[in-house]
Amino acid sequence: MNGPLIVQSDKTLLLEIDHPQAAECRRVIAPFAELERAPEHIHTYRVTPLGLWNARAAGHDAEQVVDALVTYSRYPVPHALLVDVADTMARYGRLQLQKHPVHGLVLSTTDRPVLEEVLRSKKIAPLVGARVDPDTVVVHPSERGQIKQVLLKLGWPAEDHAGYVDGESHPIHLEEDGWELRPYQRHAVDGFWHGGSGVVVLPCGAGKTLVGAAAMAEAKATTLILVTNTVSARQWKHELVKRTSLTEDEIGEYSGTRKEIRPVTIATYQVMTTKRKGVYPHLELFDARNWGLVVYDEVHLLPAPVFKFTADLQARRRLGLTATLVREDGREGDVFSLIGPKRFDAPWKEIEAQGYIAPADCCEVRVTLSDSERLMYATAEPEEKYRFCSTTATKRRVVERLVEKHKGDQTLVIGQYIDQLDELGEALNAPVIKGETTNAQREKLFDAFRTKEISVLVVSKVANFSIDLPEATVAIQVSGTFGSRQEEAQRLGRVLRPKADGHAAHFYSVVARDTVDQDFAAHRQRFLAEQGYAYRIVDADDL
Repeated sequence: MNGPLIVQSDKTLLLEIDHPQAAECRRVIAPFAELERAPEHIHTYRVTPLGLWNARAAGHDAEQVVDALVTYSRYPVPHALLVDVADTMARYGRLQLQKHPVHGLVLSTTDRPVLEEVLRSKKIAPLVGARVDPDTVVVHPSERGQIKQVLLKLGWPAEDHAGYVDGESHPIHLEEDGWELRPYQRHAVDGFWHGGSGVVVLPCGAGKTLVGAAAMAEAKATTLILVTNTVSARQWKHELVKRTSLTEDEIGEYSGTRKEIRPVTIATYQVMTTKRKGVYPHLELFDARNWGLVVYDEVHLLPAPVFKFTADLQARRRLGLTATLVREDGREGDVFSLIGPKRFDAPWKEIEAQGYIAPADCCEVRVTLSDSERLMYATAEPEEKYRFCSTTATKRRVVERLVEKHKGDQTLVIGQYIDQLDELGEALNAPVIKGETTNAQREKLFDAFRTKEISVLVVSKVANFSIDLPEATVAIQVSGTFGSRQEEAQRLGRVLRPKADGHAAHFYSVVARDTVDQDFAAHRQRFLAEQGYAYRIVDADDL
């Protein structure tokens, strides 16, 4: 036994990444284990109930999980942990929501003591009605989402077999003219459709929009699509017109500037969560038509008020699309219970190996602050420290050198602080896209970048999501949202679209040494390390 994995009784897994079997071990444990720390040689994963239930819903059983742990473990796996894995996975589905011919929505069980246990919970009592028989209890139809949330928190996730309303039908089919769904996209749609509702996890650049379009073609029904911003809404519309039988007139945009409700309506999260006098007036859009399908793009960013409303949409098919199920607010459980469990997950490296996304070189460039900068950092207030070390002049000079190094390549410089971006734009003689840039101006600049009229673009957080820039080959990150793992994934995703010439992508993260910037960078990189991306650490002086 000389495997790459050390399995510990506290449910942590230590993976030795220099081991020859490390890559295949990572691929096998990815469906059920989440990476917690990723220093150079040993990566720490944790097995959680939610991870095991997601794996179960995606078609993995306890035997496969146990087999993976036993096969790759260097030492005998603690027996208690194996028993616990099997017990935890067996909890999923012992309670089921179903449609009863007489009583409507009911909660039934294959294990009566479990039903007795949950019915004693004060949180469950208001959600259920009369007892139909010893194994079945009536559930108020309006509480279908709420009861799933509560049961998950009680440790007994319910499998939802209550079915879906078809909604208002609308003819939609894919027009595969000169293209076809990739095998993994087809598997993703099949996994979602078979499960009825749930989340598809695919790398940025792997064609999540096409998975959405194919799901719409399966549903053949009116569809509400929720996206992160207006630019993203227009890209969805463009793709749907290009790839499906839908015409421009059948697709409405519901955003800050337009309020069109059509058979397919694309709304932004921003407009849905606009509050006036304590109410969310635009949440009525969920009731505006008899939707047959609701698609949540970038579901890891779903705002809390939309979760609340999603609890009422349980009779509609729901598809979540994301590159990572990681949520910085810890609400992965709500995604599981309200949108649905993970139905399909393709490791990034697997899709890269198939040639569908570009290989990427990830590099952390460590910058040493000048003596005067270090002194100012040392005396800065705690809440100002990150901003200060993220935006120093020393960093700016390093970015200028990196841009020069990749002269002629399509390069994105990405950051968090607007004054820093303005300075970089001036130093690099490059346009800056930020929140106040109008949509028309953004689209004009993105088009100029696509056609290589401009080769360097400085962008704020607005470019984290759903911006289709297939020609970008270099991304340089100067500052970010503290330790956000999802943001790191999105930013790398900006350069992963496959290149016409087969070129690799370059992702640089410029980090100030011996500061909170370095701590946050280590946290941010966890998700990508989980996907098999290794960060080279180089000194800025060695560039």
